[in-house]
Amino acid sequence: METGAAAGGFVGLGGELTSLIGRRAETARIARLLSGARLVTLSGVGGVGKTRLALRVAADAARSAFPDGVYIAELADLRDPELLAPSVLGTLDVANPGCSGADAMAALAARLRERRALLVLDNCEHLIDACARLTDGLLRAAAGLRVLATSRQPLGIAGEQVFSVEPLPVPDAFAGHGVRALSRNPAVALFADRAAAVLPGFAVTESDAAAVAELVRRLDGLPFAIELAAARIRSLTPQEILERLTDRFALLTGGSRVAADRQRTLRALIDWSHELCTERERLLWARASVFRGGFDMESLERVCTDAELPPAALLDTLDALVLRSIVNCRQQHGRSRYHMLETVREYGHERLAASGSLDALRGRHRDRYAELTALAGQEWFGPRQVDWFTRLRLDHPNLRAALEFCLERPGQARTGLALAVSPRHYWITAGLLPEGRRWLSQLLAADHEQDDGDDAAGPDAAARVQAQVTGTYLGILQGDRDADVQRALAACEAAARRGGHRRESAWVRHHHGILAVWREDFTSAAALFARACTEFRAQGCLDAALECRVKFAIAHAYGGDVAEADEACGEVEAAARAHDESWLYGMALLVRALLAQRADAPADAIAHARAAIARLRPFQDWWDVAMCVEVIAWSTQDAPRRAARLLGVLHLLWESLGGRLGSAPFMRAQHLRFEAAVREALPAAAFDREFRRGARATVDEAMAYVLEDAAGAPGLTRRESQVAELVAEGLTNKDIAARLTIAQRTAENHVERILGKLGFTSRTQLALWTYEQREEPARRPRSGPAGRAPVD
Repeated sequence: METGAAAGGFVGLGGELTSLIGRRAETARIARLLSGARLVTLSGVGGVGKTRLALRVAADAARSAFPDGVYIAELADLRDPELLAPSVLGTLDVANPGCSGADAMAALAARLRERRALLVLDNCEHLIDACARLTDGLLRAAAGLRVLATSRQPLGIAGEQVFSVEPLPVPDAFAGHGVRALSRNPAVALFADRAAAVLPGFAVTESDAAAVAELVRRLDGLPFAIELAAARIRSLTPQEILERLTDRFALLTGGSRVAADRQRTLRALIDWSHELCTERERLLWARASVFRGGFDMESLERVCTDAELPPAALLDTLDALVLRSIVNCRQQHGRSRYHMLETVREYGHERLAASGSLDALRGRHRDRYAELTALAGQEWFGPRQVDWFTRLRLDHPNLRAALEFCLERPGQARTGLALAVSPRHYWITAGLLPEGRRWLSQLLAADHEQDDGDDAAGPDAAARVQAQVTGTYLGILQGDRDADVQRALAACEAAARRGGHRRESAWVRHHHGILAVWREDFTSAAALFARACTEFRAQGCLDAALECRVKFAIAHAYGGDVAEADEACGEVEAAARAHDESWLYGMALLVRALLAQRADAPADAIAHARAAIARLRPFQDWWDVAMCVEVIAWSTQDAPRRAARLLGVLHLLWESLGGRLGSAPFMRAQHLRFEAAVREALPAAAFDREFRRGARATVDEAMAYVLEDAAGAPGLTRRESQVAELVAEGLTNKDIAARLTIAQRTAENHVERILGKLGFTSRTQLALWTYEQREEPARRPRSGPAGRAPVD
């Protein structure tokens, strides 16, 4: 469904899996409102279907009314108002932009200023003030922008048109209940459709027509309530569902059956659904509510099982919750992942709090993700690098919840610091520099308040010093002022030396090396990286030593001894191959591209840079990808139109990274000379046209252009697309051959050819890409870049 913003694309939540029933008139009215008002808010009770309506209107609008794109920002998982602007910016070509606060707002305004686009803000109620400020600012800055919001209350700003989303119409209580007449009623039609989905062949008959009519009336026509009721059709008749519903309503209203005609709240429906569960199902529902954004079976078992809910009973209990539509199951990367609707999760969370077990479960939840991040740090240098990155990205809402627990509970800040810095590269590769800095800053402050002694000494002090050093590095990558960085590094060095933390002292030296590269003092940078490398080797930190070694190679490749760079590069490549590691290998290939460019070998420079991108892209390492694109652009000066478009791609990448730099600092002078030469080679109109094509592309489109030859980007045949889908489902080559009735060797050849076409090196990368294309437009608005250091 996603086709790119520049062509009227639809970026956000995935395609509809079930039909939208009974809302044709509403979608038409909302579309008319949008044609005249710049802000329309769909307001109504939870479960009434605001999101479904907004997505349908947005999908229809994407095809005609908004040539520059329709963007969907799903806010249900967001808790911190400070992250609102970066998260919304993440729907515009970049998953996690490297800026925050006013910078993110400015980047949003700049990106939307010249666009005729629609922005959908979904689930605003818990961030209502922040959403109001953001919407007001964007509408003032971008004249062609329109906003469609969903919220349980209006945003309350000038120019807002509020559309109240009402429940579906229900049958008249005093009319007849003939099947033909009922089939035209939207609430009955919805019940019948959803019931047939869980019990094939179900249809409303004359014998149960009256019960169905009464059932949807008592559910007040709320779509979510009707869908939950329809899910019970597996084991109950409509009359039996109605009888149990009547009993539940009688309990909630003190036994008055007259009150059944009054509008019911969603809480009453969920109370009823909760009552239908067994004690063990209720227990798991409550305990699973500690997860945010989803969970897998392994994490569920580690957090939620004990003597009361033994591991042996977990699968059956979870399966029952899935059948009851309390928990949803989705296949991701060949594995099952589960989530609850936010309203359902919050209900379970209240039950957990009432039981007195909330703190204990949150502690176990925190311990689980501390364990996972620690294991990710230990295995980061090896064949599971991409797997770990993908897993941590999926579980990012859970990492946030774990960090919140550490921050909220006295005495837990030091544990939170250890969680926040392992693995070291997560905040960088995930493009979450502002968020990482915020967590580290808050946890350091909380830890300082709780620590009466020397904050650099003691058995757990290493985590504090590591957090200080990591936080300072994130500031460097965000472009903090030199004076502030120097003061922070001096404080880090003093703390590391005072506590005898030699590894952190080596990282401080590494950070000074980064700053020297930025100043184009390549001799000093190389010396700093060499000293840090020696110390890391002495500490047994091979991955850190090799990271310093590859940056030593970059310093020499750009401004020093070519032979030194070549030797260091070969050493890193050999070690990366030996450990089946991807990221450092990509960095070494970048060095090869720089060396080839320095040797005036443009074809080799392009080939090495493209190979580096293939290694770096799965990590969303957009800083280093941007440097690769820079080298590719410099190597195409004899094709000025293509060079102009590549300059536009670079603008896209750096703008998405926060818009502060415009190029890697040590490349800036050469970048400006190159741009001047390309402008001179083209008429101004031609340069501007090609530049805009690159700058307004999606990141996926931009990367396809960067990696393509003149003939065009590689595409997959129909058979190759089938094979890619099966790889994403986790099938082996043998399984794929059996499914498609082809030879196993043929299946193997297909997989190898697909990997080569897309520039991937592993099945995991292919599975991630395929899944993103198929099911994750909401989470992957544009596979966008995120904050990253120019030589990290």
